[in-house]
Amino acid sequence: MLLTAVDRGSLSAAARELKIPVSTLTRKVADLEEMLGTRLLIRTTRKLTLTDAGMSYVAAAKGELVVTAPVQLGRLHVLPVINQFLAQYPDITVRLLLSDRNIDLIDSHADLALRIGELADSSMIATRIGSLRPIVCASPAFLANHTPPREPDDLVKYSCVVFNSPYLSPWRFRLPTTSKIYVLGVKPRLEVTSPDAAVSAAVDNAGITYVFEHDADEAIRNGQLEILLPQFEIEPVPVHLVHVSRNLMAIKLRHFIDFAAPKLRQSLSRFGKQKRH
Repeated sequence: MLLTAVDRGSLSAAARELKIPVSTLTRKVADLEEMLGTRLLIRTTRKLTLTDAGMSYVAAAKGELVVTAPVQLGRLHVLPVINQFLAQYPDITVRLLLSDRNIDLIDSHADLALRIGELADSSMIATRIGSLRPIVCASPAFLANHTPPREPDDLVKYSCVVFNSPYLSPWRFRLPTTSKIYVLGVKPRLEVTSPDAAVSAAVDNAGITYVFEHDADEAIRNGQLEILLPQFEIEPVPVHLVHVSRNLMAIKLRHFIDFAAPKLRQSLSRFGKQKRH
């Protein structure tokens, strides 16, 4: 609404284009100014003039939005939401950076990140969108040739496929009797740098792997992998959208968070539910 008012030069012209009462538009602009704690427009009877803060805000409103996400989560969940967002906001372009390493928002000039795990940096503004369940799994064929493990320490006897990641390394378990976290030192028979590679190797009977349920979801539903040791699982890991705290959040970023957060919550809603046996 603010951009339309600026483009048309007056609130009345913008209201006509948006097909809303001038009073509604005036109130929306006032609400935005109150939320930001600064004045954006100088209104006269003849024209609108942007304040310095208003010019900064409008300058950041259009153009490229840079989003970063883990590869698998980004491809399967974030990308479809971005595609829907682009259809609704034709003035905004998006650059999606997919990496299983946490990309620094400032160094990469990114506006928003999807982050897995507890957030250590309190300066970030976070919106929780779900949680993911870390699981141990193996193929039925592999388990047919090996006695299934009964506790985490048994895993050192097996070939293990290790996904080297900041949020799944090392392998961690929760002792059901004490609820203490137990870290297991696994020597990998195969080490990979992406969760889909770990899942694929486990499906091909290369060994037992430790990934998020989300990453192995299709293989589990197809009967290609089975979950092991559910009673030893740690608590599901939170997933957030995070951005750097700013006094003036760009309109494009606010639009994207408002658009994407509920859709991502829905998309991830069936994950993160523990099933202790």
